[in-house]
Amino acid sequence: MIDKILRKLEVLSAAAKYDVSCVSSGSSRKEKKGGLGNAAPSGICHSFTGDGRCVSLLKVLYTNNCIYDCSYCVNRRSNDIPRASFTEREVEELTMSFYLRNYIEGLFLSSAIFSSPDHTMEQLVRVVRNLRVVHRFNGYIHLKALPGADHQLITEAGRYVDRLSANIELPTRESLHALAPQKDGSTILGAMKSMSTQIVKYRDEKKRFRHTPSFIPAGQSTQLIVGASPESDSTILTLSEALYSKMSLRRVFYSAYVPVTTDPRLPVLASPPLLREHRLYQADWLLRFYGFTAGELFSAERQNLDEGCDPKVSWALSHLECFPIEVNSAPYEMLLRVPGIGVRSAGKIISARRHHMLGPEDLKKTGVALKRARYFLTAAGRGLHPDMMNDGVMKKNLIRSAILDGEDRKRRGAKERTAGYEQLTLFPLEPYGCSAQEYICASHGEL
Repeated sequence: MIDKILRKLEVLSAAAKYDVSCVSSGSSRKEKKGGLGNAAPSGICHSFTGDGRCVSLLKVLYTNNCIYDCSYCVNRRSNDIPRASFTEREVEELTMSFYLRNYIEGLFLSSAIFSSPDHTMEQLVRVVRNLRVVHRFNGYIHLKALPGADHQLITEAGRYVDRLSANIELPTRESLHALAPQKDGSTILGAMKSMSTQIVKYRDEKKRFRHTPSFIPAGQSTQLIVGASPESDSTILTLSEALYSKMSLRRVFYSAYVPVTTDPRLPVLASPPLLREHRLYQADWLLRFYGFTAGELFSAERQNLDEGCDPKVSWALSHLECFPIEVNSAPYEMLLRVPGIGVRSAGKIISARRHHMLGPEDLKKTGVALKRARYFLTAAGRGLHPDMMNDGVMKKNLIRSAILDGEDRKRRGAKERTAGYEQLTLFPLEPYGCSAQEYICASHGEL
C-alpha cells in the first residue's frame, strides 16, 4: 500500500513541476486552538520566502489523467506518460503526515481535468474542506481554479484556501485557440473576474463585520507561458497590466516554455528562454512597485525587452533627456526611475534630505547601488560621474558599456571567490557505515 502511494507521489509531483505559480503567500491565517499549523504572515513558497527562509510545499497534482490535449502540456491526453490519480483521503493523509514530520509547510494542489471541470473541481474542494474542517489544518493551501469549473465551486474553494490561481497560460485568444483549442479564454477570465468580485466583497464586509469568514486572503494569481507562442513581450506585459488593474491580481507568474512534447504547432527551441523570463519578471516588478506602465518600456520599433540589460536601465538609457537628476530635490516618483535606487533607498533619501543636504558620500548609507546610479544623479550640484556627461549617442553607449562591464566584473568576482570551495555535507557518512539515503531517512525519524 505504501509503495503504491509512493509511486503515485513520484508521478504526480513530477507532473506538477511545470506550474511555477507558487510563492510567498501573503496570508495571515493564524493557529487556532485544537488545530494544527498556521500560515505565517511572511508567507509560504516553493523555495524561499521574502525574509530569506527556505521552506517547502507538498506540490502535487490530484491526477494527471487529462481529457484535454493542450499541445504544450506534458499531461496532454495524447502524450505517452505514466498516469496516476490520488484519492481524496490519500492527499489529506499525505499533507497531514508530511506536515507533522516537518517535511512541508503547506500544500500546493492542482489537477489535470478528468471527466469534466466541475467533477474534478468538486473533488479538489472536498480535499481542502476536509483539511480545514475535519483535520483542522491551519497551514497554507494554494489551490488551482480549473478552467470551465462552475463559479460557485470556485467561490466555495475560496473559503478554505489561502490562494487561488486560474492559469491563462497563453497571452492571446488566437494562441489559446491554436495550441489549446478545448480551453476558452473568456471562461478563464470569467472565473478570475468572479474571484475578483468576491475579494472586493469580502474586503468591504470585513470593514463592517469583524468576524467575516475569510476569502482567499493571499489573493489570486495566474501563469503565462513565455515562448510557446509568437507574442511579444509588449503584448504579455500589457495583458499583465490589465489583469493587475481589473482583476485584483496579486501576481502574474511567467514560465519559460520547456519543450516537453513534440507538436508541429510548437516552436523548436534549443533551450527554454530563461533570460527572457527573467527580464519579464523584472519588468513586472517595475509595473507593480515603481510606477511604470507597460507602454513606457517599449516603442513602435522595439516590442521586446532588451536581454542585454535590465528594463530599468534600458528605459533610463532611452530617456537620457530626463537625467541627471538632483538627489536633494527630485520627487520620489523620479528617484524610483533611477537605476540602482529601489523603493526602500528612495524612501531613505526622502527622509534623510529633510535634515541635511546629501552629498555623494551620503548615498551609500541609504542603500543606493552607486555603480549604476552614479551615471544618472547629481548630489549637491556635483555630478557623480562627470566624464559621462557629454551629449549625443556616444554618452548612451559609454554608460551602457560601463554598467554592463561593472556587472560582468561582479559576476566574475563571485565565481572566483567560490572557486575551489566544496559545500559542507550535513551527513558525514564514514562514522555511520550507511548510505546517504539511509542516514537521511533515519535522521528524519522515517522507519
